Amino acid sequence: MANSVSGSPESRRPLSPHLQIYSPMLTMMMSIAHRITGGALYVGTLLLAWWLIALSMDANAFAVANGFMSSFLGRLILFGFTWALFHHLLGGLRHFVWEAGYGMEHPQREYLAQATLGGGIVLTILVWIIAYMVR
Repeated sequence: MANSVSGSPESRRPLSPHLQIYSPMLTMMMSIAHRITGGALYVGTLLLAWWLIALSMDANAFAVANGFMSSFLGRLILFGFTWALFHHLLGGLRHFVWEAGYGMEHPQREYLAQATLGGGIVLTILVWIIAYMVR
């Protein structure tokens, strides 16, 4: 008995949209950034562990680790680690709000994404201002 729809099952499947179809949205970018910051937190934690292990060893090991952390590159990495930490934290809170069933409509999704982005930047700058004031 012949099938009323011609062609193989593979040829009848709809094509998935590709990357040229999607326009970047803030919520999509925040999802990507959340994943990237999660990976960056692993690297930052390794640097923090290196610094703490050097602290527990001897003065020479600590001087090397602290010298790197005090350099321009080290401070830039620490600044990025601070931002990744706050961005990832706020992204997790955003997902927690979604899982509770709130904020899924269009304007609320955008507001939460903007709050994640802006809040991460503001909290990072505040922490670094306070850190320099304490010095």
